Amino acid sequence: MKKVPGVLAFIFVPLVLLGIVYLVNNHFYPMTYKQEITSFAQTYNVPPSLVASIANTESGMNEKALSSKGAKGVMQLMPTTAEWLAGKLGKDYCEEKLFEAEYSLELGTYYLSYLLKTFEDEKVAICAYNAGQGNVINWLSNESYSKDGKTLALIPFKETENYLNKVLKNLHYYEKRYK
Repeated sequence: MKKVPGVLAFIFVPLVLLGIVYLVNNHFYPMTYKQEITSFAQTYNVPPSLVASIANTESGMNEKALSSKGAKGVMQLMPTTAEWLAGKLGKDYCEEKLFEAEYSLELGTYYLSYLLKTFEDEKVAICAYNAGQGNVINWLSNESYSKDGKTLALIPFKETENYLNKVLKNLHYYEKRYK
C-alpha cells in the first residue's frame, strides 16, 4: 500500500507542473487574436509570430491600451501614423477604431510589412516600429550607430534597445506557437 501514494505523486506532480507552465505561458505570451494575426500576417507577408510578439510587447494584447504618448490599441499606433497607414490602404480612418483589435492589427501589420521592406533588416524595422522611421533613418546615416547604413551597431535610445530585446524574446516563444 505504501507504493500507491508514491505512484499518485509520480503522476500528480508532473500534471500540476504542466498546468503551471501552461498558465504562466498563457499569461506572459497570450494567443489572443490568433486568427486575425494569422490572416493579416498572410495578407501583408509578415511572420505571424513577429506580429504577435509586437502586439504583446506593445499592449499585452489589450485592444483598449493607451500609452502616455497617445499610442492606441493592440498595436499601439499613434493616430497620425494610423491615419497615414489607413490612407495607404485606401481605408477610412477613424481614431476610435484604433481601440478595435481587428482595425489596429491590420494597420499595425501593414506598417510592420512596410518597415520590413523599407529597412530590410528585421531588427532595424522593429526599432523603427518603436522609435519612428525618422529616428532610425538618422541613426543609419550616423557612423556612430551604423557602420554600413543598413544595420544598427548601437541603438541610442535605451527604451528602443529594451523594446527590441523584449520583442526578440517574445518572438522566440511565438515562433513555436505559430508553426
